[in-house]
Amino acid sequence: MPAKPPLPTAQSTAQLQALGTQLRARRKALRVSSTAAAEAAGMSRVTLHRIEKGEPSVAAGAWANAMAALGMSLVALNVEDAKATRPEDVNGPNLANWIPVRVHLADYPQLKALAWHVHGTEALTPVEALGIYERNARHLDMAAMSPAEQALLQALRTGLGQGLGDAAAVGAPDV
Repeated sequence: MPAKPPLPTAQSTAQLQALGTQLRARRKALRVSSTAAAEAAGMSRVTLHRIEKGEPSVAAGAWANAMAALGMSLVALNVEDAKATRPEDVNGPNLANWIPVRVHLADYPQLKALAWHVHGTEALTPVEALGIYERNARHLDMAAMSPAEQALLQALRTGLGQGLGDAAAVGAPDV
């Protein structure tokens, strides 16, 4: 008879649910159907759904495959690093293309200035933030933008694609 798996703690359950939510948000941002994402990850759509719900009984390999299929990577951070809210606070892995689950306006002054019309929220989704940057690219002052905000903008453009704005205005390399 196989051994019973350990019961997950409340903390690990919450972490898996947050990770599953992030995976789903990434899939939606990429406009990939659950069926296509599951096929790319080599699993059933039901397994992908269970991952997106944060079920701890799904094999770690399936989690890693789902993340890889969506262009994400699994990174383990120690507790001190996990408490950091911005990539420049983390002395760990290369976070050049780090995209937060929520973009806090207080951390990015240029974005906050561009998002003057957004009321009642302190944070945006990455897709919303990129949309605001792109629609208002002509108003961006790259010289005044902090390195952290430049890194965020580049990560959003790399991870979510560039759409509406002028590429030269947001510091994109010439193609």
